[in-house]
Amino acid sequence: MIRQVLISLTLALAASQASAADTLRCGSQLVSVGDRSSEVLQKCGEPVSRDLLGYKRSANRREEFQVEEWTYGPNGGMYQYLRFEGNRLKQITSKRGN
Repeated sequence: MIRQVLISLTLALAASQASAADTLRCGSQLVSVGDRSSEVLQKCGEPVSRDLLGYKRSANRREEFQVEEWTYGPNGGMYQYLRFEGNRLKQITSKRGN
């Protein structure tokens, strides 16, 4: 019985971590993949750092998009890294600080 509860809790935790990669809580607001950089800035404030990673070429059109990574944190020992491509949030990752 206890083993089944532990397995269920482990699976629930894994599922919540997978879905959390698409959203980030900033105070009482949420930012999600697909949001504009101006929306993220309004909800989360100025990041600790902004790094220009380079440019990415569009597959369908002959356009280049700026690729940027914003860092927030530490919050509870975790840093959040937000990757923007062409002013749209494409990826949210978290990593425990050293």
